[in-house]
Amino acid sequence: MRIAIASDHAGFDQKPAMVSYLESLGHEVRDMGPDSAERCDYPDYADKVARLVASGKAERGILICGTGIGMAITADKVAGIRAAVIQTPEFAELFREHNNGNVLCISGRFVSLEVNKKIVDNFLTTEFAGGRHAGRVEKIMREDDPGFAGVGTGL
Repeated sequence: MRIAIASDHAGFDQKPAMVSYLESLGHEVRDMGPDSAERCDYPDYADKVARLVASGKAERGILICGTGIGMAITADKVAGIRAAVIQTPEFAELFREHNNGNVLCISGRFVSLEVNKKIVDNFLTTEFAGGRHAGRVEKIMREDDPGFAGVGTGL
């Protein structure tokens, strides 16, 4: 699988080990930076990974920052992306099964590398369940359409 990965300074310590781990599993990994633990702005790196996934140049994305939260907010603003902060292997499985998630955001400060590897394993090996979830994912993705006026709030 083609995987794009990036971090910020808070997730940098786990990124090289995660790249090595992914490559050991036979994945083609594109490291989008940064190249050091020097302070940087996570939105720049989240954007790079999200756009590679949205364009199809990467099949999945992995983002590592302090909490995963800022990366997920940024990545999810790119059309075609379904990003979430995942802190357990079980949630990673559900993220794929129910939401067809394509960008995984993980915490480099509050979740160990070993747990993050299990999260990544589930993210990469779990298939989208489809079925009743397919229609829900379609509804999620309509939010990317600037012409979608919303479901109606009565305002």
